[in-house]
Amino acid sequence: MGKKKIIRNILLVLAGILFLGIYYYVTIPAINIHSKGTWGVLLFLVLLLMLLAGFKQLKKSGADTVEGIRTFRFHFKEYGIVFKALAVLLILLCVFYVAGSLLSSPFFNAAKYQQLLTIEEREFTDDIKEVDYKTIPLLDRDSASLLGNRKMGSMVDMVSQFEVSGDYSQINYQGKPVRVTPLTYASPIKWLTNQKNGIPAYILIDMTTQNTECVKLTEGIKYSKGEYFNRNLYRHLRFRFPTYIFDDQIFFEIDEEGTPYWVCPVKKFNIGLFGGQTVGRVVLCNAQTGECVDYAVEDVPSWIDKVYSAELLVNLYDYSGLLKHGYWNSMLGQKDCLQSTNGYNYIALEDDVWVYTGITSVSGDQSNVGFVLMNQRTMETRSYKVEGAIEDSAMSSAEGQVQNLGYRATFPLLLNIADEPTYFMALKDGAGLVKKYAMVNVQKYQWVAIGDTVQECERNYTGLLSTNGIVSDSASSGKSASGKIESISPIVLGGNTHYYLCLEGQEDIFDIDLSNAALIQAIRYQPGDQITLEYREGYGLNEVIDILP
Repeated sequence: MGKKKIIRNILLVLAGILFLGIYYYVTIPAINIHSKGTWGVLLFLVLLLMLLAGFKQLKKSGADTVEGIRTFRFHFKEYGIVFKALAVLLILLCVFYVAGSLLSSPFFNAAKYQQLLTIEEREFTDDIKEVDYKTIPLLDRDSASLLGNRKMGSMVDMVSQFEVSGDYSQINYQGKPVRVTPLTYASPIKWLTNQKNGIPAYILIDMTTQNTECVKLTEGIKYSKGEYFNRNLYRHLRFRFPTYIFDDQIFFEIDEEGTPYWVCPVKKFNIGLFGGQTVGRVVLCNAQTGECVDYAVEDVPSWIDKVYSAELLVNLYDYSGLLKHGYWNSMLGQKDCLQSTNGYNYIALEDDVWVYTGITSVSGDQSNVGFVLMNQRTMETRSYKVEGAIEDSAMSSAEGQVQNLGYRATFPLLLNIADEPTYFMALKDGAGLVKKYAMVNVQKYQWVAIGDTVQECERNYTGLLSTNGIVSDSASSGKSASGKIESISPIVLGGNTHYYLCLEGQEDIFDIDLSNAALIQAIRYQPGDQITLEYREGYGLNEVIDILP
């Protein structure tokens, strides 16, 4: 072999290594037999080597001229041993990939898929306590996005350089449901001029008060989905954990001190090569420093709320509900087959975030047989037998009350009001702004209450239940509170004078509507006076219904 040929071969090898390095850096596939990306890389490399070997054989056979290439016909026996070996390897890889996909499917493993999720039957009134209006998340993702963009528009020092990311993770933060999302660079040019200091803030939206805050950081976010090169979050994780197959959804969260993190679930395949996906591990990445901590899924810190995506949990439930009697029954007879409804929402419960979705039969009727709550941190799943209307029917019923205004209902939350399962939803106009609120009884979805505020909506709904004999007037009258008046302030709402009153040692604010003649005696009271109030607990304000002697 001549010296030039050796040098040429060395250069070809180096070029191949460089190509592979660039390919890996750009695509960052996991080096794992369970990763379809790994199989794609192997198939691509073998095919590329086959083409190179085939081209070399063409030159040896004299087919390197234009005429020779035109008249060349494929004859497998004319190719060299390398080409033939690569062809056999390509066929074997294709066979293993197809076989692995088939043998991992529900068709062959219906029982295993059905058992991926453990479901516990529970009582609705035992787990879902009567509603606390201070913890109701009033905003859906779209409304939160409007508030986030509006807040960003007011940040004149950052709006030209950054924009709001679309994460908007719903978490529990300091006992309140909030949505958080980082900022991101407005363009590659803006990244170039700002990447040294990183992303300076994130957006925090209180889901109950709708208060929106741009939280500025003393140290910028250096690792994010919007970064380039080595500080790109996906590339940073891949170089640290080359064999981990990370979930498609990586969540942005903050701890109780407000430090930003990325919660990165690692896929676990429980059935064959590609089937039965759950979560096996979680990598917690500090968004400011890039420091990563690897946890087994059962050891994840309790402040983390999102490990399992809502879509994954809903899919796991559908496997459990549809495959009770095998694959063919799910396709043909469909005996006892249940499935989730066409939406989900989130509930804050026991300091965790739970995915709520209704359960219906596969027959396509408009009724629920119950609902499930699925914990996004632990995958714990609770099932409740509560028959009633599906969410779509409840949404249509609420929209029917305001059809002249053209408002559209958001996907509902499930609340417990007077031990009655109740759908709660916002009604939004065409611009996406919340205009009214609605409550719909799950079991009797023709019972609908509408209000301009949550407090008014709840008052109308409780009155509706009382009218229909579900709760008595005394049961709906509410609670009582006594104490010395700390402050009392007049305010005009809707043309009526109200008194906002606070009692010493209590955080609650009481609303006294003076248009109610029974409450007119409130004008006699001053700070320091002793008073006893009967009230209905409401959102933000407690509605006073009587002043007791």
